[in-house]
Amino acid sequence: MAGMSSPEPDEFSAEAPTILRAMGRAFSRRCPRCGTGDILESRFKLLQSCSDCGLCYRKESGAMTGQMYLTAIITEIFTAVLVLVVFFLTDLDTLSSIALGLPLVVLFSYLVLPISMRIWAAVEYVTDRVGEAADHSL
Repeated sequence: MAGMSSPEPDEFSAEAPTILRAMGRAFSRRCPRCGTGDILESRFKLLQSCSDCGLCYRKESGAMTGQMYLTAIITEIFTAVLVLVVFFLTDLDTLSSIALGLPLVVLFSYLVLPISMRIWAAVEYVTDRVGEAADHSL
């Protein structure tokens, strides 16, 4: 594409990032493919595509359903740990435990959502790349 600042790496070449590199790039708010473009438009809005290499982050409607599951799983694990800590390490009654735990869980979910969005964009990129490589080898 014209006007791009970095060339698009061939998906099947040695230049294509490894799984860990793609995840690391997404975790640090960069494109999983090229590592230079932004991945988020705002805290809770994923860009349509990378401004540098053109990687499409949202290929179809519902593509980010996995991100919702990822957020839910991470939040549920946090909640379970929090419940165990409050139950075994404090003498709080039930109402006080809920009054303490509920805001913490909501805050945690708020903080983890953008991270889940970025991680899921990398998962989509890596799984699409692996699937396309398998299709090309047939």
